[in-house]
Amino acid sequence: MNGMPEAGAIQAQVNQQVIAAMKAHDATRTTTLRLIMNALKNKAIEKRESLTLAEEQQALATMIKQRRDSIELFTQGNRPELAAKEAVEIAVIEEFLPKALDEAALSALVAEAVAEVAAASGQKPTPKEMGAVMKAVQAKLQAKSLRAEGRVVSEMVKKLLAG
Repeated sequence: MNGMPEAGAIQAQVNQQVIAAMKAHDATRTTTLRLIMNALKNKAIEKRESLTLAEEQQALATMIKQRRDSIELFTQGNRPELAAKEAVEIAVIEEFLPKALDEAALSALVAEAVAEVAAASGQKPTPKEMGAVMKAVQAKLQAKSLRAEGRVVSEMVKKLLAG
């Protein structure tokens, strides 16, 4: 994705991709792209105005989270073919989001946020200040147009604050 900051940027990209997928007769991709279009459209209708880039990204992140939950359930229910379908959808959705941070970069970012919270309060944050640290990490991610799965961030913050 080429960092287009204007509102509706992702939706415009998805529109172009739908046409390309239809021409290529790629049914799975076309279906997934249409799901993305509907999710963005519904979110805009709910808001009653165009979505900002951050709101579009949030909607896609929610779609990915739903699919990850489904994969977990399908795997538990011994339905690998359905889990595989969800995994393919995740791959298509992720094309429209900024690259997810790898573990090392995320760890450095979390450590930086913990240090900032510690500097602000004058002492190392305890697990009780997890919310403040999470907020700092999310702000850093957003400022740098990066993304990371909330569950992973929260586990990393917990580990750092406990240790």
